[in-house]
Amino acid sequence: MQRIGPYELKNNLFLAPMVGVSDTPFREICSQQGAGLTIGEMLTCNKELWQNKRNRLKQVRPDICGPQVVQIAGSDPAMMSEAARLNVALGADAIDINMGCPAKKVLKKAAGSALLKDTRLVQQILEAVVGSVDVPVTLKIRTGWCPDTRNGIEVARIAENEGVQLLTVHGRTRACRFKGEAEYDTIASIKQNVGIPVIANGDIDSPLKAAHVLAHTGADGLMIGRAAQGRPWIFREIEHYLATGKTPAETSLAARSKVIQSHLEKLHHFYSDSVDGDLKGVWHARKHVVGYVKDLPGAREFLATFNSIESGTRQLQQIRHYFDYLSTQSEGAIAA
Repeated sequence: MQRIGPYELKNNLFLAPMVGVSDTPFREICSQQGAGLTIGEMLTCNKELWQNKRNRLKQVRPDICGPQVVQIAGSDPAMMSEAARLNVALGADAIDINMGCPAKKVLKKAAGSALLKDTRLVQQILEAVVGSVDVPVTLKIRTGWCPDTRNGIEVARIAENEGVQLLTVHGRTRACRFKGEAEYDTIASIKQNVGIPVIANGDIDSPLKAAHVLAHTGADGLMIGRAAQGRPWIFREIEHYLATGKTPAETSLAARSKVIQSHLEKLHHFYSDSVDGDLKGVWHARKHVVGYVKDLPGAREFLATFNSIESGTRQLQQIRHYFDYLSTQSEGAIAA
């Protein structure tokens, strides 16, 4: 059983803090579908920007059994320290520091994976944040800035020395972004050089791949990002395989429909306000539904209709009708 500080987790499978994806509704869905820990979307350390509604929503505590982990990003040690303290005051159970984001708008502020070019600043930020809060501090990094300057082991050692309690490593450099294969050998080397728990991240998209990555890297857990979009039940499938060694049964159409409807209901409620009604929830739902149906029969035709709907109630009706149709087609194929 994985732990973070005083918090015992139900398993060692984590949802990645994907901007624009890992909001409160999705974190709740992934937790229900087996994720042992979910981490909130990256939040700027500039508290002056927290009044922006989007940033306020990133700090909303999800209804999950695990700890509330808020991820902060920035390059100023004092601002990062203050952001950590304020988020703990607002209810954060742990603080995660982003030193892995490859997005250009983050790099322009010398934050995210740009920090990997300056290990002295890495040390200063970690020292400031860990020293300012009484809750666990975790860190997410990449293997380095570029293939010629991989310094993941050095950064991991700094993190351990400064009191970081858990390290997640995305197995690519910033320059690689999401291209090429994840560097599981590098993650394994990092794990061998520190005593704190190391979580492997990158290209984990099936139960078999999950077992392979754990065995290859010796990691203490796995973080799953893109593979959970449109397939949050991947956490349950991986947990089943790791526990039994048996490939889980494919998630049924009825079970998928139930999860999707629950997710949409959460989105409609979470993003509703007096100005736009449920429109923002409807817009967010479109993005997620694309992932849910992308490999299903008639998905293109379904989405052409679904994406024109501007009512949460009608979105739910359309989902029900579509999956009823798929079930009927499946039953007909079996009968034939």
